[in-house]
Amino acid sequence: MTIVVAGATDPRLDDYRSLNDQAFRRRYEGDELFIVEGFVAIDRLIESGHAIRSVLLAPSRVERFSHHEATLTAGNVPVFVAERRVVADVVGFDLHRGVIACAERRPSVGLDELLDGATRIAVLEGLNDNENLGAIARAAKAFGIDGLLIDPTCTDPYSRRTVRVSMGEVLTLPIARASADEWPGVLAEVRAAGFEVWAMTPAPTAVDLWSVDVPDRVAVLLGAEGPGLTAAALAAADRQVRIPISTDVDSLNVGQAAAVTFSAITR
Repeated sequence: MTIVVAGATDPRLDDYRSLNDQAFRRRYEGDELFIVEGFVAIDRLIESGHAIRSVLLAPSRVERFSHHEATLTAGNVPVFVAERRVVADVVGFDLHRGVIACAERRPSVGLDELLDGATRIAVLEGLNDNENLGAIARAAKAFGIDGLLIDPTCTDPYSRRTVRVSMGEVLTLPIARASADEWPGVLAEVRAAGFEVWAMTPAPTAVDLWSVDVPDRVAVLLGAEGPGLTAAALAAADRQVRIPISTDVDSLNVGQAAAVTFSAITR
């Protein structure tokens, strides 16, 4: 159902207010809501089965979005239409994409559920950059990675920037988050489930990615740019693996490294 909204003060648009105010958004969204921008990401949102609260469109985007009308109407999801200046006043900036949605978060899956039937997973430690997490999630979907296990310090996979950079693919991946008490001991459980854990590192003593045989079940362990993996995480892995690169280059961006590794293990 399409509803025309004339003014920025309309309370029905409260879910979209002040998107650039991170402190306000953390308080408002909590562990319940998240925001999705752009047509492709919202396509993935609808496919993912998350409960959608509403959609907000600029008038010029209504026709492009019309193929979702029946699905959203069946789910009683309101589609608000407002002039671009009204949308800008609400969100706090000029929303170039002109289409945005608010949805309800799903709880993280348990480790057993993540590992059941999986053969390829990514394990992330200390990923504090939303764009890097989004890039990794997008690459994971592109190369058939079955899910993500993230440590307690990883950034929020439902952040607006992560969802946007992943093109919504992060919403279609099962994600388990280990607690502080579980990390990095949870890696022993991953190994006990039959996975070989590869710690990705540029260390020259690590095994060359192109020379190692890929096991039936493998977990790729990736750390944040700069500090990389902790000593405890490295020690918990079965082997340390490096991507051979030119000696003129210090390292790859972690999102790039993830994509290269995911391609290699699913080749």
